[in-house]
Amino acid sequence: MTKSNTVSPSSSLAVVPDEDLAARLREFVQDREAFSDNTWRQLLSVMRICGAWAQKNGRSFLPMSSSCLRDYLLYLQSTGRASSTISTHAALISMLHRNADLNPPNSSPLVFRAVKRINRTAVVQGERAGQAIPFRIRDLMKLDAAWAESVYLRELRDLAFLHVAYATLLRISELGRLRVRDVTRVADGRIILDVAWTKTLVQTGGLIKALGDLSTTRLTQWLMASGLASEPDAFIFSPVHRTNKVRVNTENPLTTRAIEDIFKRAWQEAGPDGEIAGNKNRYRGWTGHSTRVGAAVDMAAKNYSTAQIMQEGTWKKPETVMRYIRHVEAHSGAMVDLMTTYNILSD
Repeated sequence: MTKSNTVSPSSSLAVVPDEDLAARLREFVQDREAFSDNTWRQLLSVMRICGAWAQKNGRSFLPMSSSCLRDYLLYLQSTGRASSTISTHAALISMLHRNADLNPPNSSPLVFRAVKRINRTAVVQGERAGQAIPFRIRDLMKLDAAWAESVYLRELRDLAFLHVAYATLLRISELGRLRVRDVTRVADGRIILDVAWTKTLVQTGGLIKALGDLSTTRLTQWLMASGLASEPDAFIFSPVHRTNKVRVNTENPLTTRAIEDIFKRAWQEAGPDGEIAGNKNRYRGWTGHSTRVGAAVDMAAKNYSTAQIMQEGTWKKPETVMRYIRHVEAHSGAMVDLMTTYNILSD
């Protein structure tokens, strides 16, 4: 366990002294590998924020009463936090209580009403869920035309990365940990990637992703030009030095920031002209989630079912997919079809 992911059961928290509780929290920390790194980071962040609030206001964080949780959630709302963020805080506080063998405070109607009030207020006041700008197939082809013959290894790597990201709908953390040994080929030469596991799919059978002809070609070009094809333990998407040399990396995958930079360079090369209106002051260009969103939108536009899109992106909830494709689905609704058909018949 790395130091950044380690937490003392009583650090930064307003906790009622209890040796049994402390022991259960230590057991929880010891089993942190049961959760994804992102979930654990979010939990630690919520613990710090809520613990500081509880200490400042003379409240108990662990265990936390329903009335304290209600006041904390309303405090978050008063500071301008998005309703989705507030829901995440409530869920993680509940998760912490369950794993400490304590009664979750959000099981009370008091908290249920507070969350409903927060969500309703947010909607009425015009809050909308933020969404990454879709990176679509036309954007990929535009970049392909610009970078496919590049003499710069970074551009070849970035293009291969975007091909794989779009074709597989993998999350950036899942893409980053792919190694050269995870690449195999079928009889016709196309690439198969052994992804092993994803955020929402953890099973011994693993996950296999196949690439089409063009994506196979671009990934092969990168592996051959970089010399990584002969380095089975190296991460597929390894760093490129400014001297146009690849640093064979077997220890740590590209950082989130380095991957986000790939999307920034792609936006600079192939993004639309003109100023983009900020989405919740965040989304002004392509980001790490853009390929997943764009692929989902393109699949919906080609009339693939929600179940098929969910399977490709390893989404568990159809609501998530529907949020991404809502603009496409709006034009395929029953009433649009009815009115269009009526107009045709009238003519």
